[in-house]
Amino acid sequence: MKPSYKQRIFFCFFIIFALFTLCIIVFEQKEEKAQRTKALEDRLDNYAEMIHAYIQQQQLPDSGIASIRNPAAVLPPDIRISIINEDGKVTFDKDVQDIDKLDNHLNRPEIRNALYRNTGSNIRRSASTNQEYLYYAKHYKGYYVRVALPYTIETKSLLKADNFFIYIVTGMFLVVLILLNYAAGRFGKSISQLKTLTTKIKDDEPLTGKIEFPDDELGDIGSQLVAILKQKEKSKHEIEIEREKLIRHFQFSHEGICIFDKEFKKIYANTHFFRYFNFIVDQPVFNLEAIIREKVFDPAIGFICKRKENENFHTFQLKKNGKAFSIQTIVFEDDSFEITIKDITRTEKTRLLKQEMTANIAHELRTPVTSLRGYLETLETQKPEADKQAQFIHRAYQQTIRLSNLIEDVSLISKIEEAPSRFKLEKVNPAQLVNDARIDLADRLAANDIKLNVSIKDDLTINGNYTLLYSVFRNLIDNSISYAGQHMDININNYMEDGEYLYFSYCDTGKGVEEQHLARLFERFYRVNEGRTRDTGGSGLGLSIVRNAILFHKGEIQVKNRAGGGLEFFFTLRKDL
Repeated sequence: MKPSYKQRIFFCFFIIFALFTLCIIVFEQKEEKAQRTKALEDRLDNYAEMIHAYIQQQQLPDSGIASIRNPAAVLPPDIRISIINEDGKVTFDKDVQDIDKLDNHLNRPEIRNALYRNTGSNIRRSASTNQEYLYYAKHYKGYYVRVALPYTIETKSLLKADNFFIYIVTGMFLVVLILLNYAAGRFGKSISQLKTLTTKIKDDEPLTGKIEFPDDELGDIGSQLVAILKQKEKSKHEIEIEREKLIRHFQFSHEGICIFDKEFKKIYANTHFFRYFNFIVDQPVFNLEAIIREKVFDPAIGFICKRKENENFHTFQLKKNGKAFSIQTIVFEDDSFEITIKDITRTEKTRLLKQEMTANIAHELRTPVTSLRGYLETLETQKPEADKQAQFIHRAYQQTIRLSNLIEDVSLISKIEEAPSRFKLEKVNPAQLVNDARIDLADRLAANDIKLNVSIKDDLTINGNYTLLYSVFRNLIDNSISYAGQHMDININNYMEDGEYLYFSYCDTGKGVEEQHLARLFERFYRVNEGRTRDTGGSGLGLSIVRNAILFHKGEIQVKNRAGGGLEFFFTLRKDL
């Protein structure tokens, strides 16, 4: 198991302080022992000086040195005294009776040292007495004085350093270890917390619990890291929220969106992309990375692989299986890219429908404008008689009415489809509304001998737009007057209602139309037979306005031929939008 940072710090400093303490103890012991040895040698040196002084005082010749037993008697009894001449011969030894048997002493360590340094000392066992001594020799002119102290337990204790200093240093060492353990623990805790923070930052983990740092530089660093981690968590949370918004947007988007990395590995795709992709390709595919093998996507793949440096957007359209799609490609800075598939079938149909409507409007305008121009040219160039002038003016007026109705109908149907929010909602009474239409069309109804029968309750109301609801009934009645013939009945009936809808039927007893035309009656400018709209003066948009007005009110409308003749419409209107 790997030791902790605290343990490593403690062990490292423990070794340093232990070595330092050991060095101090060894040095102190060595110095104290040297001082004790020096003190003992000074004592022995005094003894040697006493012997030398006695010899000089008595002026003893070499042969009379034996008489120094008298001063030796006053020295400590355990002190051994030896006199050695320059040749190394022992001339006196207090503890050896037969000195002639003694070896030459010039090779003794203490004698050699004394020869070169005037004094010398050595601890060794004596060959003559078989006892261990502390020898001390001093060189004088003509001889050496050597004193020896038996190296006993007492002598050893004199030379041995005092242990009190060791106890003091050891105690201090223990105190330092305790302080070191505290400091290492405090420092190790900070390092451990810093390590935890850096690991959380590296592994992108959330910060849990409260982390406290000491009031020092490491604490400042730790506090800053905590602030950085909290800021990172906050930023991560905000990014996750934005990411969730983006994914939710992708999920509910009507476009198919797929994001790939630069290796063409899918990062994200919504369900619409899977659906559109499999609709476009010939065989079902569940691995979207197969997009690079699909021929229909060659324009997008070619753009991604061969694009120039500043090109990052490409779009193209394709038609497959009766639908039209727009394929957009966006390349990002890291060479990942997004492919978007948008179903533009309805948009294309709307565009074509607008083109057709524009052509139809131009076609419908051409006839009244041409008629107006003809009548006005005749009046200007030929100067007809008064009754002819009146006739041409009346016909020109009728064409202006036709133009005005056409413009109003086109404006109304465009407003319904493109700006439905501009219609104001209010409480509308259907019975009153149908009565308003009856009053406006009373002259035409009477001229064609048409009877209008209405069965709608007077207290019935709808929350809707009056103009659009009026146009429903007005255009239905107007359509019957224009195309169903004369001498007939029109019946309007509210035959049912529920919690949400009102159900109406509208029928006339007129001519009706052939079955093949029923499905197209609500198309703009559709004519059951050529020239019908022009002959009757209508705009060709009446029933289209009816259908769009009912759709605005969340309803539906169907039409069929009655068994007894004429057309019958069934439609619903929501009570409250």
